[in-house]
Parts: sequence; C-alpha cells; structure tokens
Amino acid sequence: MSDLASAADARASRRRWLLLAPALAILVFAAAGPLLITLVYSFLTPGDYGGVEYQFSWQAWFNVFAERDIFDDTLGWSDAHLSIFWRSVKLSLLTTLLCLFFGFPTAYFIATRPKKQRDLWMLLIIIPFWTNLLIRTFAIVELIRAEGTVNTLLLWLGVIDTPIQMLYTEFSILLGMVYVYIPLMVLPLYASMERLDFSLVEAGYDLYATRFQVLRRVILPLVKPGVIAGSILVFVPSLGAYVTPRVMGGGNQLMIGNLIELQFGQGRNWPLGAALSITLLAIVMIALLAYVRAAGTEEPHRA
Repeated sequence: MSDLASAADARASRRRWLLLAPALAILVFAAAGPLLITLVYSFLTPGDYGGVEYQFSWQAWFNVFAERDIFDDTLGWSDAHLSIFWRSVKLSLLTTLLCLFFGFPTAYFIATRPKKQRDLWMLLIIIPFWTNLLIRTFAIVELIRAEGTVNTLLLWLGVIDTPIQMLYTEFSILLGMVYVYIPLMVLPLYASMERLDFSLVEAGYDLYATRFQVLRRVILPLVKPGVIAGSILVFVPSLGAYVTPRVMGGGNQLMIGNLIELQFGQGRNWPLGAALSITLLAIVMIALLAYVRAAGTEEPHRA
C-alpha cells in the first residue's frame, strides 16, 4: 500500500509540475531572462557604436557613482548621477505621500456612499486608465504651460502680471505623476475601506474619541493593508517613470528612467545603462523590503 501511495504522490507531483510549466517558462524567459541579460551586460565593455563587446569590465559599475576628471584624472563622485538618483527618490516619495493624502479621503468618501452610487464613483476614478498615458500627460502640459489654462485664468483675474513658469520644473513632474498614479492609490484603499466595519468607527465616537483619534487608532490600523499596497503601486512606477519626466521636465529634470534611456540611446553606453537599471532594481527592492518590514512590525495603536 505504501508503494502504491508513493507512486500516486509521484504522479500527482509530476502533474502539478506539468501544469505549472507554462507559467514557469513565462517567468524564466519573460522576466528572469531579460534581467539576467541586463546583469551580464553591466559587466561588459561598451562597443564603439553601441552594443557591447564581450570583455569583462567593472567600468560601468564604477561610473554609476564615481568618475575621473578628464584633466587631472582625479577620482570623485558622479555628481550628475547622484543628483538624478536623489531627484528620482525624492519625487517618488513625494508622489506617494501626495497620492495617499488625496487618495485616502477620496476612497473613504466612495466607501461611505450608498452601494448604488459606488460603482459610478469608481468608474470616474478608472476612466483616466482608458486614455493613453502620453495623452494624459500632454493634457496636464496644456493646463500649466505659459499660455495654458491656469496662467490664462490667473492673468484674466488680475492675480498675476506675467505667466508663472510651472512647466519644465520639478513641480510639474510631481504634479504630472500625482495625476497619473493617484488611481493606483485609490483602488486598494477603497478595497480595504469597503470591508471596513463602520460600527467600530461609531464605537470610537461613543467612547468620546475625537475625529483624529478615530482616524489614527481605528481606521488606519484596519486599512493598513490598502495603504501598503497603494504606496507600493505608486512608488515603484514613480521611481522608474520615463514619459512624465520626459514630457513635463523638458529634458532638464532627468530621472533615473530618462538617464537609462539616454545611455542606451544617445550615449551608446549599454553597460552603463544596464548597471543603472540593476541599481534602480536594487533601490526598489530595498525600499519595498524596508517599507513592508516596518509596516509589518509596527504595533497596532491601542484605543
């Protein structure tokens, strides 16, 4: 009987692996494969006209954070790369915080509407996803450019005498990314709040808690999974954003995604672009692990 049971378990195991084979193949060839190629490229020598030469070199990784002076060959930090990394992390964090700041009350408002109205409000949140990202970005450009809607209205009201330069600044990039990614914050927050037992909120008020205390000690701990999921969904694409910084930054306010594209394109330094890509991946992984670990070990607030 034991031999028969072992044979049956072996057949079941082989059947499970056969069923998993297509998904595993996709993961290997469509996800792990390109990452492995990028990692290998980062340790090679750049070709004269793009591409790579299959000669091992640490130069690409050296150039990520350091550089040598072209005149006296002294070693120093790569200020341009470091400033781009700092700008990318800073704008991504600000985008996440602003999306949470505006997305939380939006999700709470929708979750507290009658059931017949929730679908309509969620439809209004999802509608921007039906439009191409580039078109949405140019819509923001039209609003904040020198001759755009905002400046025209302010000039007509007499609030300003000359147009305000909002486009091609860090502010414009931040505004564009908040507009693009805020639905990614609202959706997981709404999913958590929809399952929230609002009788607990009423109990908090019955115990003479203030609105802030109810928010901090009752609502936030219960919807924390939605906050974590929304923050991850916003922070990760913001850090690697390319289209919005390119259009709204005008090439003057580069982020990591733009720098990587520049190395694979005009710079023709594929190993450096690959090293920057792996560095971006490492930053994302470290940030996610730190955030999830901090959120998971945080003790719930006591009422």
